[in-house]
Amino acid sequence: MKAAMTSSQQTLDSMHAKLGGLLPDFEIEAKAVLVDEINRLKVERNAVILGHNYMEPALFHCVADIKGDSLELCRKAAETTKDIIVFCGVEFMAESAKILNPTKKVLIPSKKAGCSLASSITPEDVQALKKQFPGVPVLAYINTYAAVKAEVDICVTSGNAVKIAQQIDSDQIIFVPDEYLARNIAKATGKKIIFPENVLDSALKTDGVLQKVFVGWHGKCEVHDLFTVQDIKDVRAQYPDVVVLAHPECPPDVVDASDFSGSTSAMINYVRDVSASRYLLLTECAMADNIIAEHKNKEVLRLCSHRCPHMAQITLQDTLDALLYDRYEITLNEELRLKAKRSIDRMLEMS
Repeated sequence: MKAAMTSSQQTLDSMHAKLGGLLPDFEIEAKAVLVDEINRLKVERNAVILGHNYMEPALFHCVADIKGDSLELCRKAAETTKDIIVFCGVEFMAESAKILNPTKKVLIPSKKAGCSLASSITPEDVQALKKQFPGVPVLAYINTYAAVKAEVDICVTSGNAVKIAQQIDSDQIIFVPDEYLARNIAKATGKKIIFPENVLDSALKTDGVLQKVFVGWHGKCEVHDLFTVQDIKDVRAQYPDVVVLAHPECPPDVVDASDFSGSTSAMINYVRDVSASRYLLLTECAMADNIIAEHKNKEVLRLCSHRCPHMAQITLQDTLDALLYDRYEITLNEELRLKAKRSIDRMLEMS
């Protein structure tokens, strides 16, 4: 009993040191009990917990064994030797972990953790695009479900999309489903953006020569779509020296008005490595809390009010229940898994 009390006190002390000032004391004390039990149980069950950058601070800093963006978590999921993977993220991410680890039990703590962007496109949509643009390589943002990944050539993340697109030996590329990311990558790679519903031969060719074209899709992240240029102007009016960091899922005019644009990992690294008076992150607001907990000597403005309703479904209690009751397990048809794996494997090779 004494040892258990000592362990619990150590957990509470470490949580106060990490999260004090970010979370109220009563919340830290309540969550410390769950943190203790999760950390005990994951050892007992030989489980690893993957935590996306958008997880709430207590979960992200106190129980996640591996933390990062979609690409980092994909890579680490492929390397784990643990029997159970608990993926604290949304469903398409847990699917990716299962694609790379068919013999492992992959659990997602909430069956409601979907994604507006992943839901914006179906396998049938991709098939129709390939029929409309025969022979054109198809890139899919990793924010897609396994059935869509099975229909495309290569997956990409916000962190490696430009690098991979530059390696594709084709003047035309289909990019699904994120419209804003497609627009931002097209601009970075010197391509024109068009959409399948308004394609004319004149948009594809000049004097019979194919133009450099990105064929986009009208999917959007419901969180990043909310940020506006006016948001940036309002913040700069109050804090003229602020450095604004925008995720490339934001609208292109927001990205253009920002000082830096990059994946969640790139934004985290920027705050860590680049000195500034203060920072504003235009992305899911839980990530700013996680950065504040890690860098208390830096001023990160807590002006974000945009929380992903799907990421917010993942709680410490849900994570504990996943370990206790094996819920909710991700299962995939083997033929589908192998088809989807090809597009992820190519991404990992090219990035």
